[in-house]
Amino acid sequence: MAVNSFKEDELSKDVKKSVTIKRMLSYLLPFKKEIAIVLLIMAYCVAVSIINPLFIEAAVDKYITKKDYTGLIKLVIVGLSINIVWIILVKLRMHIMAKVCNNAIKNIRSDIYDHLQLLDFKFFDSKPTGKILSRVIADVNSLKNVLQSFVLTLIPDGILLISIVVVMMIKDYRLALPAMAGFPLLLLGINFLESRCHRNWAIVRKKSSNVSAYVHETIAGIRVVKSYSAESEVLDSFDELIGEHKKSFLRAVRINDFYNPCIEICWAISTFAMYYVGTKIVGIDKLSIGTLLAFGTYIAVFWQPISNLGDMYNQMITNIAGAERIFEVIDYKPLIEDGEDVKEMPSIKGNVTFDNVSFSYEDGIPVLNNVSFNIKPGETIALVGPTGAGKTTIVNLISRFYDTTGGRVLIDGNDVKDVTIESLRSQLGIMTQDNYLFSGTIKDNIRYGKLDATDEEIEAAAKIVHAHDFITKLEKGYDTELQERGAGLSQGQKQLIAFARTILCNPQILILDEATSSIDTKSELMVQQGINEILKNRTSFVIAHRLSTIRKADRIFVIDDGKIVEEGNHEELMRKHGIYYNLSTAQAV
Repeated sequence: MAVNSFKEDELSKDVKKSVTIKRMLSYLLPFKKEIAIVLLIMAYCVAVSIINPLFIEAAVDKYITKKDYTGLIKLVIVGLSINIVWIILVKLRMHIMAKVCNNAIKNIRSDIYDHLQLLDFKFFDSKPTGKILSRVIADVNSLKNVLQSFVLTLIPDGILLISIVVVMMIKDYRLALPAMAGFPLLLLGINFLESRCHRNWAIVRKKSSNVSAYVHETIAGIRVVKSYSAESEVLDSFDELIGEHKKSFLRAVRINDFYNPCIEICWAISTFAMYYVGTKIVGIDKLSIGTLLAFGTYIAVFWQPISNLGDMYNQMITNIAGAERIFEVIDYKPLIEDGEDVKEMPSIKGNVTFDNVSFSYEDGIPVLNNVSFNIKPGETIALVGPTGAGKTTIVNLISRFYDTTGGRVLIDGNDVKDVTIESLRSQLGIMTQDNYLFSGTIKDNIRYGKLDATDEEIEAAAKIVHAHDFITKLEKGYDTELQERGAGLSQGQKQLIAFARTILCNPQILILDEATSSIDTKSELMVQQGINEILKNRTSFVIAHRLSTIRKADRIFVIDDGKIVEEGNHEELMRKHGIYYNLSTAQAV
């Protein structure tokens, strides 16, 4: 059973590799015209490779031995002319294929990046950013040479190989057979090395991905590293990771290095066998010197494409693991996507209903348990409770960042699963504690909430959240260039810009998840005035740990252990002397 299982496993790996190679090569299909031109060029090159040994044979047997130097000069001129054209066409071929392969790589990278935009949060939660970057950049780059080699090596060298065999067999099969004596040995050697090579290069890709992930993580968290003087620990961990990468790389290279010696040995065996048969068995007197030299050249021409094909095969095995990782991402089916019969979400009025909603991030670990409520249009709902109680999960389900595992989420009577994701989220405004600012101007970052917004609309949004004053004090105002994550601004300033971005999109349902947690008390009082204006006539969900910010909410839901354990406005909940009362009095101390 174990043997059968192993064979089935190897077979499935072979099938997977075959499918991966076909998918890689499918990216060359849009460039049929260019590839056709390259193949025509290669046909000429193949013909020249076959003819050149015949020139040598003719030069020796027809001209040199007969001292016909005039005929020899003419033959040399013809041969040189043909080969000069060959050199020019080779340069043109390389130029065309470089362009084709760069465009193919661009399309592969576009496909994987486009697909990443469709994936749900669960995918990104389970994959470190560095590893995703490794697939989009390093793994895609590794395919360039593979695609180029397929057209420039596999097809023409395959044709050349067959042509050489035919020519040799026609000229003298007695010499042709020993000239190919080493070929069966080569097949055995490649078969032995292939599985070991693929396995080890897959490990190298994984180790390289680990290094990329760690570098991204430590750079993103460099302030924490320096705050705790953890540089030496970080360096030790990095040295360990690159040490593992080095070991796996050297192990893969050692196996890789057996390919060329294997080809060279088989080449030498074939050459020896051909000359031995030619001199000892066929007899030197029965062969012209030109024929023997021609066959010697044909052996070189025969084994050169084999060497090229071996290099290409080696390269493909080296990089196939990267291709598998790329298509693994492209094939990842998002858990959150539009169904077949979805419709556009009508203009939202703001009625939100949870109908016995349950949810789990992991099977068997419930986060929400049969939560039900109905929110009227224009109501402001505050969600409070301990960390991990399910507050953020509730707003994530409204935005359909995740799907319920039980029950339904309805907006104006429409199940969020029955409308397109784009039409739903375009009418929501979501503001979290950690709002990301992109590199670019402040104006561009605010405009992200509404790409066709005018400068006047951008300034109006900034004024509402009291960001306009500090922005105009910057040297270039709204045209100030920001670095990644808004480096150079205070946390509060970044929060205000993100708030303006949310306000600009004029959402019908507003979600504020710890939206003012990074703003100082004075700034918060100013922003709160703007928030109160924004909340008017909008359904709003506000998550806050500072209960002073949500006292004016129409209703407050106290969430604990995945359930709504208390509900009411501030005064009602304080009179109950329950969980909310305890939280409020504790913060007042």
